[in-house]
Amino acid sequence: MNGQALRLGTRRSKLAMAQSRQVADAVSQVTGRSVELVEITTYGDTSREQLAQIGGTGVFVTALRDALLSGEVDFAVHSLKDLPTAQPDDLVLAAIPVREDPRDVLIARDGRTFAQLPDGARLGTGSPRRMAQLNAYARDHGMTIETVPIRGNVDTRIGYVRSGELDGVVLAAAGMKRIGRVGDVSEFLPVDTILPAPGQGALAIECAADNADLVAALGELDDPFTRAAVTAERSLLAALEAGCSAPVGALADLLADGQIVKEMRLRGVVGTTDGSTLVQLSTTGPVPETHDQAMALGRELAAEMLAKGAAGLMGERAH
Repeated sequence: MNGQALRLGTRRSKLAMAQSRQVADAVSQVTGRSVELVEITTYGDTSREQLAQIGGTGVFVTALRDALLSGEVDFAVHSLKDLPTAQPDDLVLAAIPVREDPRDVLIARDGRTFAQLPDGARLGTGSPRRMAQLNAYARDHGMTIETVPIRGNVDTRIGYVRSGELDGVVLAAAGMKRIGRVGDVSEFLPVDTILPAPGQGALAIECAADNADLVAALGELDDPFTRAAVTAERSLLAALEAGCSAPVGALADLLADGQIVKEMRLRGVVGTTDGSTLVQLSTTGPVPETHDQAMALGRELAAEMLAKGAAGLMGERAH
């Protein structure tokens, strides 16, 4: 690889820029080359419609991939949960670094936890997955809440709480950590309460498949366990034929006996956005050592969920 600067394609949001700067620093360390950020506007950044209305799948990704294919940038950084499950042949996920906290967080007025919210509390989220699980949890605990669809960056969403328009908003823990805003968090929501989106908290570093030197260099940032976990989660999503705006949650984690890792557990949930019906199941298996094994774990759980009626809960299916 020559010594000229590498061009990293990134969305323009504060969170995307923070994520990309972290990756840029890591890439500079492993390649010895400087990395310059190339800001790219995606359809998902400019549209004000709800993600479920504009299709969700790929709206933050397509423009970055176009820039990769045209040679405008050398590699791109995505939030993995934004990526469609089908991977283009001419692009490769060269690295999936160690995952940040996959949980969701609540940012509420007066620093209240979920249990402390007033009756009829209005909670903002743009995610059908979060709506389904928040409403189900509230119902199970005798609470009344209203989930309100919102869009916008972190500051915009927190602004709804600060202004009193909403009692709280639910966001990804990883994003709050990456932009240094953990101090705004009222509560980290346990994954037993809300399963995250498939791939939540993980980043994907993508480049052209035919650039073998760059693929190898970026590959030094790959974390095999994170890759196996998110591959299983995304395999579940794909087998359910659901897009990234569907009300699907999934999380794969390791089950250990002392210091010895025994198995991988994959949990999945699908629900109606009003929370009235959830299909929530889990499966365990040997820790995947190959891509195919991780994919098989996801397909296995998806088949069980479909048998329990998951297909009828997802609304409009991805195309």
